[in-house]
Amino acid sequence: MTDPVVVTAGEMDTDELLETLKSEQRVVVRTEFLGSEHEVTLRWDGDTFYCDTPTRLHKHDDESEMRACLENQGYGR
Repeated sequence: MTDPVVVTAGEMDTDELLETLKSEQRVVVRTEFLGSEHEVTLRWDGDTFYCDTPTRLHKHDDESEMRACLENQGYGR
């Protein structure tokens, strides 16, 4: 497995994040929440998109759900 792409939230646009995930690369997004830095790991297994946050694992069944999550959470610009 290759090393993940590491970015700061908002560094890549949503389309870039999705294309990176669909090329079977994991993306680690560094984000700040309540004064602390957190890392969220984004991945795609070919069927399901995943957002692995410090507190829970979100699953998205299709690209439109993942796109909405990336935009709502501010991971993509």
